[in-house]
Amino acid sequence: MKIWYTADTHFGHENVIHFCDRPFKSASHMDRIMLENMWKVVKPDDDLRIIGDFAFGASANDAAYLRQIFDQLPGARKHLIVGNHDSDLTQSLDWTSVLLMAEVPDGPKKQRNTLCHYPMITWNHARREALQLFGHIHNKHWSDVEHRKELN
Repeated sequence: MKIWYTADTHFGHENVIHFCDRPFKSASHMDRIMLENMWKVVKPDDDLRIIGDFAFGASANDAAYLRQIFDQLPGARKHLIVGNHDSDLTQSLDWTSVLLMAEVPDGPKKQRNTLCHYPMITWNHARREALQLFGHIHNKHWSDVEHRKELN
């Protein structure tokens, strides 16, 4: 079993394509390619952790659309770290867990990495090899300090 991470998928969100220079023709094209790419790496017994902003726009308020996308996600366990665009409807899907923040043992040393949709200045075990994984700022650069261990 592996743990896979992603953030800011923004399924169904047309404008994120332009805001973040994503290489897609439309939201439906983006949704299809992202799901295909996830299925290429996430195996049936793996964990998939979405670090916020699963869906956005009118589609995020459509229960049938959200269910259709959710049901296509790969992996045995699907976890949501709540982002600013994750509505109650998104949070009500059959996630294995829905949390604002989590510490997840991962990596060869099983360090407890911190997951939060928002970037942090520090986190538990930051000086002991633990990473902080986040989203929210999309493709903007966050840290100019080389020794920091945040991953956007």
